[in-house]
Amino acid sequence: MKIILTHEVSGLGAAGEVVDVKDGYARNYLIPRKFAIRWTKGGEKDVEQIRRARKIHEIQTIEQANQIKAQLEGVKVRLAVRSGDAGRLFGSVTPADVASAIKASGGPEVDKRRIELGAPIKTLGAHETSVRLHPEVAAKVNIEVVAA
Repeated sequence: MKIILTHEVSGLGAAGEVVDVKDGYARNYLIPRKFAIRWTKGGEKDVEQIRRARKIHEIQTIEQANQIKAQLEGVKVRLAVRSGDAGRLFGSVTPADVASAIKASGGPEVDKRRIELGAPIKTLGAHETSVRLHPEVAAKVNIEVVAA
């Protein structure tokens, strides 16, 4: 199935690209989460508009990405969440939680879709996440999850 990506998807492509994927992947994952739209002849007009909108929000150069990387790696991020007696969380930490914690800690504003959690964070303590700033630049952010 041909689709037009509306957001960057790891391992698939950037926003505004037309890619060919399996039907189930598009129908069950990409389209419901608004990562993509179905390709049509009329949709080709949307591709340029999507690309222009993404370029405005996107980090343009590697130097700019490296500056933001230095800011992110210098920030101490603490995230207060509800937890049980044994240190297990009620639920898990989401990329949106991490993005708001980075902003609250004095770091730069980061898009939640660029935050990659290796595994779901469900315990208290120190955890490491990756923030994909540019296709060639990723920042490692240490997060300390504490009980609220």
